[in-house]
Amino acid sequence: MFKAILIEKNDDRYQATLKALDDSSLPEGEVLVDVHYSTLNYKDGLAITGSGPIVRSFPMVPGIDFSGVVARSRNPQFSTGDRVLLNGWGFGEKAWGGLAQKVSIDAQYLTPVPAALSLKDSMIIGTAGYTAMLAIIALEKNGLTPEQGPVLVTGANGGVGSFAIALLSRLGYQVTASTGRPDEAAYLTEKLGASEIIDRHTLSEPGKPLQKERWAAAIDSVGSHTLANVCASIKENGTVAACGMAQGLDFPASVAPFILRNVTLAGINSVTRPAEERRMAWSRLAELVDSTLLETVSQEITLEETLAAAEKLMKGEIRGRVVVRVKEA
Repeated sequence: MFKAILIEKNDDRYQATLKALDDSSLPEGEVLVDVHYSTLNYKDGLAITGSGPIVRSFPMVPGIDFSGVVARSRNPQFSTGDRVLLNGWGFGEKAWGGLAQKVSIDAQYLTPVPAALSLKDSMIIGTAGYTAMLAIIALEKNGLTPEQGPVLVTGANGGVGSFAIALLSRLGYQVTASTGRPDEAAYLTEKLGASEIIDRHTLSEPGKPLQKERWAAAIDSVGSHTLANVCASIKENGTVAACGMAQGLDFPASVAPFILRNVTLAGINSVTRPAEERRMAWSRLAELVDSTLLETVSQEITLEETLAAAEKLMKGEIRGRVVVRVKEA
C-alpha cells in the first residue's frame, strides 16, 4: 500500500482526497520509483481544486514533478538505487504524477539528479526553477548579456519568478521585479537580489502598442495584457521569454515591437523538452544554486497538508516554492 492524492470525478462531482492505494493500481512502467519529494505548482493547484481543466482523465494523481530513488528497473538506463527526477511530460495531467509515495514510469521521462543536489534540493528547484533556467538560456542564446541593461521578471513572487530573479542576479544582471504584493519588497530585493520593484498593475491593463524602451529582456509568467505591455517596453533587439498564463491565454498586442524594434518573443515549453536540454538546464542549476537560496525560496509541507495548501496557492497566499515531503519520516 502507498499514499497518494487522488482526484476523482463521479456524476460531475470533482474531488481530491488523500487515499491509501494498493500497488496493483499503479500504471504500467519500466521503472518503479520510491518518491521522496514532490512540489505544489500552479498546475497542481488548478488540478487539486478543480479551478481549471488540467486533468484529462480520471482517476488522476496530480504532481507535475517529483524526485526519488529507483526501487526496480526493467530498463538498462537506470538501476536500483539511482536518484532520479521528473519534470513535466504531462504527468499529473494525462498520466499519474508525483504526489504519491510510488510512481511507475517509463525510463525516457526520467532525469538523473545532479550529484551536487539532494533529492529535496531538486524539488525546491523543481519545474519552476527548471523553467526559469530554460528561459534564461533562451535569452542568452539570443545574445543577452548583463551590459545590455535591466531584465524584467513578472509574477515575481511565484515559483518561476522567484528563481528567475535569483538566477539572473547571480549571473550579474540588474533585475526589475513586477509584483502585486508590495509588502514582499524586502524578500525580492534583499533575499533574491532584485534591483527594482514595480507594481504589476502598471503592466496588467491595456496599453499602447509601442511604449518607452525600459528593459533589455524579460521573463514573463503572466501572459495577456501583461505580456503585451512587456513586449511593447523592451529595448531594440531584446527578447521576451514567455512561460506562463496566470493572467490569461490571450495576447492583445500588435506586431509593432517585433517589426519596428526587432523584439523576439521566445516561447518556453518546459513540458516536452528533449533529454539533452533537460540535463543541460539541470547542470546549470546545480552550478548556480546553493543552500541559502534554496532555503530562502521554499517551504516544506507533508503530503497530508497538500490539499489545504493548494487552496492557499490558488488564493495567492503562498510565495516561492512549496516542497511536499512525500516519503514518511
